[in-house]
Amino acid sequence: MQLFFRQAPILALLLTLGLGFSNPAAAIEVYKYVDRNGVVHLTDRPPDDRYRLYQKDGKKLITQRINYRDKLANRKRFAPKIAEVAREYRVPEKLIHAVITIESAYDPNAVSRAGAVGLMQLMPATAKRYGVADRRDPTANIIGGTRYLKDLLTYFDRNLQLALAGYNAGENAVKKYDYQVPPYPETRDYVRKVLKLYSQETFGGSGGA
Repeated sequence: MQLFFRQAPILALLLTLGLGFSNPAAAIEVYKYVDRNGVVHLTDRPPDDRYRLYQKDGKKLITQRINYRDKLANRKRFAPKIAEVAREYRVPEKLIHAVITIESAYDPNAVSRAGAVGLMQLMPATAKRYGVADRRDPTANIIGGTRYLKDLLTYFDRNLQLALAGYNAGENAVKKYDYQVPPYPETRDYVRKVLKLYSQETFGGSGGA
């Protein structure tokens, strides 16, 4: 399914989508992307990370869900696996910690408004790309996110700012803006926050510069 709409009131779009998904057996996730011309692109098979989860099961909009209460306990719980994956894929351990802190606060069941899931907030396309069948599986999520982060670091010649921008907005967004951090407030804020944590030498108490 691939649908295209001009920008319209949210209610009109919901009604339009609802007509096609009234059958529970046809439950589906719908992803949305608005291009620079104001055209709304809707699909159940997002081709890249510009698409954000818009509707599920024909009616229910996803809201952000992150459990901050268990942050410290979960950080301790997942630290050994993070250290193991960091060594295996040669990605700085505290960089993975910094990304996970900002992405999910160590909540393995975290869900973003965009539909990203798990510790490293993998989108469906990214999970598929790295063979992550269950995005809520902490080990698989850490491995998939770390592999993506490593590929971005390699692709952008170890430029950490661009790699983090790519992790948040997709590598194509970075390329689109001539290999600069895209001018998206969310992305720029994300890069700033992760870099701030990463620069703290004692972050996570686990080393891995």
